[in-house]
Amino acid sequence: MRRAEVLIVGGGPAGAACAARLVQAGLDCLVLDRAAFPRPKVCAGWVTPQVWRDLALDPAEYPHSLTRFDSFQIAVKRFRFKLRTHQYAIRRVEFDAWLLKRSGAPLAQHAAREIKAAEGGYALDGEFWGRYLIGAGGTHCPVRTTLFGASPRPADALIAAMEEEFPHPVTDPRCHLWFLQNGLPGYAWYVPKAGGFVNVGIGAAAQALKKSGVSLRQHWDALLVKLEQMGLVRGHSFRPVGHSYYLRRPGGPLRLDNALLAGDSVGLATLDMGEGIGPAVRSGQLAAEAVMNGGSYSLRNISRYSAWSLVLGG
Repeated sequence: MRRAEVLIVGGGPAGAACAARLVQAGLDCLVLDRAAFPRPKVCAGWVTPQVWRDLALDPAEYPHSLTRFDSFQIAVKRFRFKLRTHQYAIRRVEFDAWLLKRSGAPLAQHAAREIKAAEGGYALDGEFWGRYLIGAGGTHCPVRTTLFGASPRPADALIAAMEEEFPHPVTDPRCHLWFLQNGLPGYAWYVPKAGGFVNVGIGAAAQALKKSGVSLRQHWDALLVKLEQMGLVRGHSFRPVGHSYYLRRPGGPLRLDNALLAGDSVGLATLDMGEGIGPAVRSGQLAAEAVMNGGSYSLRNISRYSAWSLVLGG
């Protein structure tokens, strides 16, 4: 059985940020992820200036494709305006692999299934053991499912999304955001990225969407018509990916003995924009600090909103 002081389930931004802090402190840790990195990850890829500060990195030093936006083209129903901003977009297939490698932590490709308390710590599938266990495996993290399953998440916090990222000629370098279009309880986006890629998507409050009687697919089809009419995307055969995540809500479980949750396994996406990378990075760092210092684990210093960081630069 492979042993480490800290097992981290999930190698995304939360797990990688947690691992980096532990490695810096000289703690033995091991990251487990079912995927091989770099792995595809469809995401608008918002990275605020605060993320770079948390990572102690100048954006100019980031070695992969990076897009900086000075403004967003906003539409709220029929009202349109330009919003000045200070915002970046990355490609997750690059960012996640880079962040994990940068952590310096060892990685084992493994899909965790059976998790149980054993020998004063936690055993995974009879193959791995750790005194501490960090659940950073996303919305459906097996650590949360197994150990925290008795604490259901609020239904009104669930966001359903569809999106796709693909190579396409960029005819408009501006980022477009459409809020509350055609009764959508959420927003849609067009995000051009460096290297000739674009990301388009739509996200909505699942509970309100169900009550409306209009499906996410119907709203997606309306978005494709808009993209065609505006000349943003033409001639592309779409193959969107569906996924879900949870917005930030107070009082959710964070820790059970020496098992801690971070990132989307908690549900930390911001209440206004559904931004998840920044909260994931910071929660991973805070989880590591709780392990390192033997102290409490709290996320109260992570903002629940993105707007101030997007517009004012954090």
